[in-house]
Amino acid sequence: MRKCSPWMFLPVMFSFFTAAGLWVVYFIAVEGEKITPLSAEYNRSESKPPPYISIAGNAPPASCVFSQVMNMAAFVGFVLGVLRYLQLKPRAHKPWLNISSLGALSLACFGMTLVGNFQLSSVEEVHNIGTFMTFGLGTLFCWVQSFMTLKVNLRNEGRRAGIPRFLLSGAVTSCMLLYFALMAQRLHMHAARTQWALVMFFLMYLATFAIEFRHFHFKIVCSDEQDPPLSLSGVSEYQSDQL
Repeated sequence: MRKCSPWMFLPVMFSFFTAAGLWVVYFIAVEGEKITPLSAEYNRSESKPPPYISIAGNAPPASCVFSQVMNMAAFVGFVLGVLRYLQLKPRAHKPWLNISSLGALSLACFGMTLVGNFQLSSVEEVHNIGTFMTFGLGTLFCWVQSFMTLKVNLRNEGRRAGIPRFLLSGAVTSCMLLYFALMAQRLHMHAARTQWALVMFFLMYLATFAIEFRHFHFKIVCSDEQDPPLSLSGVSEYQSDQL
C-alpha cells in the first residue's frame, strides 16, 4: 500500500482550524451578549443584533480573534490556490482556466483580509467590498475547479472528486443567493444561518483537495548560478513534474 503525501493534511487542517476559529468568534460574541444566538428567535426590539459572522467579529475581544482567523485563513488559502495551480499546470488543456482560478481565489483571499481587518461598524464600505469579493470570487473558484477536476482527471479520480465538488459548488451558490434574498426581505436570523452554512460548505470544498494532494509532494529546489535560482517541484507517486 502506497503512502499518502503529508500535503494531503494541509487542506483538511486549513478547513478544520478556520471553521473552529470562526465558531470561537461566535461563542465569544454570544457569551459577551453581542449577538443573538443562532438557535434563538430574533426580536427587533431587543438590543442584540442577529448573528452574522461580521457582526460576531465586530467588537473586541471577538474582533481580535476574528482578524487573526481571517488573516491566517487568507494566507493559507492563497498557498492552497498556488499549490493547486502548480498541480494542474502541466495537465490543464486550457491554461487560462487554471490562471483564472488562481486569480479568483487570490482576490477572494484578499477580500477575506478586508473582512477581517475592517470591521463592519468602523469601515462598512471596505468591509462590504471584501464580503462581495470573498463570496463572489470564492464561488467562481469552486465552479471552475469542479469543471477542471473532471477535465484533468488526475489519477483517474476526476469523477470521485468532481461530483462532490459540483454538489458543494451548488450548495455554496444556493446559500449565497438565498442569503442575499433573505437579507433583502430583512429575515435576518434565516440570513445569518444561511451565511454560516455558506462558509462551512466553502471550507468543506477546500478540504476536498486532500484527495489529489495525497499523491503529490511539493518542494522548493535551489540550484547554483548556472541554472534558474529557484523553482518549485511537484512530485507525484509515479512521476516528477518540474513546475
